[in-house]
Amino acid sequence: MVKGLYIHIPFCHQICFYCDFNKVFFKDQPVDAYIDSLGKELSLWKQQGALEVPMETIFLGGGTPTSLEPQQLEKLLGYIHEFVPMADNLEWTSEANPDELTYEKMEVLFKGGVNRLSMGVQSFDEDLLKRLGRTHSNNDVARAVEDARKVGFTDLSFDLMYGLPGQTMKQWEDTLEQAFAFDLPHFSAYSLIIEPKTVFYNLMTKGKLNTVTEDLEADMYEKLMDEMEKRGILQYEISNFARPGAESRHNLLYWDNEEYIGAGAGSHGYVHGIRYSNAGPLKKYMEPLDEGKRPILNSHEVPRKEQMEEEMFLGLRKTAGVSLSHFNDKFGIEMESVYGDILNKEISSQNLVIENGRVKLTKQGRFIGNNVFEQFLLA
Repeated sequence: MVKGLYIHIPFCHQICFYCDFNKVFFKDQPVDAYIDSLGKELSLWKQQGALEVPMETIFLGGGTPTSLEPQQLEKLLGYIHEFVPMADNLEWTSEANPDELTYEKMEVLFKGGVNRLSMGVQSFDEDLLKRLGRTHSNNDVARAVEDARKVGFTDLSFDLMYGLPGQTMKQWEDTLEQAFAFDLPHFSAYSLIIEPKTVFYNLMTKGKLNTVTEDLEADMYEKLMDEMEKRGILQYEISNFARPGAESRHNLLYWDNEEYIGAGAGSHGYVHGIRYSNAGPLKKYMEPLDEGKRPILNSHEVPRKEQMEEEMFLGLRKTAGVSLSHFNDKFGIEMESVYGDILNKEISSQNLVIENGRVKLTKQGRFIGNNVFEQFLLA
């Protein structure tokens, strides 16, 4: 059963040097026509019966949703209200760049039903921000948070990054300290991964990127976990921390291996047992919709073995891990009979533990999570 909806807004006024998401410069793009295409896609999902049950979560991601002008945001929210049934306790998130988050845009979002903002802050070191290709300042962050609270938002989150080129432990500690000063209910923090087709990748291949050592990155991750724990902000997933009750319910859908619709250019979804992705280039996304067809690039019916693998490597990202009884109920087979050898090996290596009927990563295991997940994919 589909519980969530992700909508991709691929436009950016500035392309960050580390970003490999599907995005284009805002200038000279068919932004209004793209929003109309999103309306057509949501209409098709409605006709095909996937939007029958009220959505529990909606997530506007990108790109940058806040690159849209207020009237464009209004139009987008109008289409969502027209075609998407919503649960009473809906969590509706929008990603946001602090410097683009004007008071007027926040009012449009809040009045339109958005009740959670996830701000791309990344660092409070302004020199590092410039090196990332970010355009906001610390003052922009302070103003955006203050205005968001005036508008009525209480559910706010910062995205932070560590392991950045040339970043020191002192800079990371300062960023954490300044982030905590805002007293937010939620933080996401990611280590830099250098992806192909990014500015950073090109610099790295030329030997011009001052990357941090693996040891320093691990120390930064440990510092992150310790500082969050000290403040009662609980780690509920490898990269996510929240005050109790403020976890991102939308992201938990992914890690719980639940079904969700992905709408927009280059978005991915998981509906009725089928994982699919939409065409990425705007023209290839919009043209099929003009003809009343979904803009599918590829789709894949997930076989049972793969569903079990996904249950493990997605679920183990959560601090709560994967429930043995839920696995049994879902697949009609005990986890130990499928993955017993891997579980025994990783438990004896102290990367996994079974507690209260759940398999979960140990604190040590969180540092090498990807290596542990890989075991289930290779099984």
